[in-house]
Amino acid sequence: MKLKHYCGYQDRCHQEVKEKLYSLKLGKVTVEMLLSRLIEEDYLNEERYAKAFVGGHFRQKQWGKVKIAYALKQKRVSEYNIKKAMKEIPEEDYLAVAEKLITTKWNTLKNEQYINRTVKTMAFLQQRGFEPGLVQSILKKFRTDK
Repeated sequence: MKLKHYCGYQDRCHQEVKEKLYSLKLGKVTVEMLLSRLIEEDYLNEERYAKAFVGGHFRQKQWGKVKIAYALKQKRVSEYNIKKAMKEIPEEDYLAVAEKLITTKWNTLKNEQYINRTVKTMAFLQQRGFEPGLVQSILKKFRTDK
């Protein structure tokens, strides 16, 4: 019953639930049985978890696709579910967030030389998980508009 509440409270990946069960000193057979039961009763759904994770980390933390995918791989979410969840991010929203972050970072570096400004802005967005090619193209467009 506590396990259903644990999974019902917020979406969780299979790995999180496994770790929780093993922390309760349960055996492998019991863990596998409980996991399959949670999946059957739809308390545990990795696709739903991946979509919630992607949406939340993109909207709230403004992470890029690279960082989100890496975080999901760390949680051992399948490649299929990662790709499916990534499709939930609208391309125009993704570009808008990248442009907003570039503008904000660029404006905080007013006293820096042009090259340093460019390098630091690129590094900042790459740390946030945005693709280098995308960042370069937006920066190029951004600099020609200024």
